[in-house]
Amino acid sequence: MFTASLMISAPVVAETFVFTAIPDEDETKLIERFSGMAEYLSQELDVDVRYVPVKSYAAAISAFRNNQVQLAWFGGLSGVQARDLVPGSEAIAQGTEDASNFVSHFIAHKSANLEPMDELSEELRGKTFTFGSKGSTSGRLMPEYHIREAFGEAPDEVFSRVGYSGNHTRTLRLVEAGTYQVGAVNFKVWQKEKEDGNIDTDQVQIIWTTPPYPNYQWTIRAGVNEKFGEGFKERVTQALLDLEDRELLDSFPRTSFIPASNDLYEPIRKVGKEVGILD
Repeated sequence: MFTASLMISAPVVAETFVFTAIPDEDETKLIERFSGMAEYLSQELDVDVRYVPVKSYAAAISAFRNNQVQLAWFGGLSGVQARDLVPGSEAIAQGTEDASNFVSHFIAHKSANLEPMDELSEELRGKTFTFGSKGSTSGRLMPEYHIREAFGEAPDEVFSRVGYSGNHTRTLRLVEAGTYQVGAVNFKVWQKEKEDGNIDTDQVQIIWTTPPYPNYQWTIRAGVNEKFGEGFKERVTQALLDLEDRELLDSFPRTSFIPASNDLYEPIRKVGKEVGILD
């Protein structure tokens, strides 16, 4: 009598591709933006894609280092820090506006009695000032660099009080309310908030803008091809470059994504060392 035997193999468990982003704006905005991005990437890559929010820039870098995420939307500085911790990781795409075209605005409350200036002047001395997150390229690194260049002193020697709001949206609100007289925000947040009618320009205005520098980028973790299959890094890169959903792009806000590389962020590394944030 012939007895058929069935070989039962273990079920195939599909890997989930997980990504995060630095929390540079209000959490509700980020969840809406990156939930849409997860859906788009899942369709393009034909894998389960999940966005994991984090509470700080440091937490985003830690998640990347610990392989809790394989992709991240970093700022210039946080991207350099993350790639240093995971050798072989690569910056693969950036916004059109991020390719050495990014700037930070110094904004001031009307009570500061400051007018737009061509260069940072002594009129700023003694005012109260807020950066964004301590790990932010546009909200801390580049503004601090230019303050040190202009005054030859650290920010806490120039201003009567220095704060760190945590993100660009909060910086804008704190200066708008007069809690701080001056603050540094990235131009994309200012632009989007103004377009949406969320800025009272009777209370706050731009008084100075930094020279341009490279900023945000998508960084992919080393080893994704081994985990998700040969050519996966290239497929992720192409999916980002092919994104044409206007509503999703506007939520960043970016015109489009273009190729990036680690070398493009060497100017950020240089400034980070000069300011003392990077070793």
